[in-house]
This record gives sequence, structure tokens and C-alpha cells, in this order.
Amino acid sequence: MTTCLFCKIVNKQLPSEIVYDADELMVFKDIRPSAPIHLLIVPKMEQRHIDSVNDLEPEDEKMITAMFLAAKKAAKDFGLDETGYKLVFNVGRGGGQLIDHLHLHLLGGWKAGEKRGMP
Repeated sequence: MTTCLFCKIVNKQLPSEIVYDADELMVFKDIRPSAPIHLLIVPKMEQRHIDSVNDLEPEDEKMITAMFLAAKKAAKDFGLDETGYKLVFNVGRGGGQLIDHLHLHLLGGWKAGEKRGMP
């Protein structure tokens, strides 16, 4: 998927503010944040490209688990584990998905009573 924006970021062909980089996934800051802290957890997809949750197969279970554990680590690293946060998968255009590459949004950092946006 040479035209995929997230593939280009993961392959370091495009700049991004990377928070965490592991063999199977990358976490970076969203360029259009919907929250004071808005991170994207993006699998590297070396075996096959997965557009969205709709395209998951049973063999993707390990990758999905890794995404949630990376989100938990990032939430802790940013102090969100104490204050709370959202995890969101947007699926398809009608669900707000803009990039056809499976990714998980981590949103948080709001003050008490502040409006909480959705990506």
C-alpha cells in the first residue's frame, strides 16, 4: 500500500511525532487532534494490509491485543490512566474513518466538565 498515509508514516517516509515504535506497531500524535492528547495506535502490517475492523480475521487477535496494550502503556505514559481516556475505532466513512489503515484512537487530557470530542 504505497499510497497509504499511515504506511508511509510507519515506514518513516513521512514525518510524524512518534511516541512509541515497536516491531508490530507504532504510536504517534494525531495531526488534527480531537482532544488535548490524541494519539494513534497503528499496526505496521507487514504481512497484509487491513483497512478497518471490518477486515479483521481470527489470526489478527495478537495484533489487536498488542494495539490495546500499547494504548494502555501510552495512557499511563501520558498520565491518562489516572484521569481517564477514550479508545475509539472508526469504521468506514460513515463511522468517521478517513484513512484506510486499521488504527485505534487514544483520546484524553480534558479537564473536568470540558467537552469531549470524537475523532
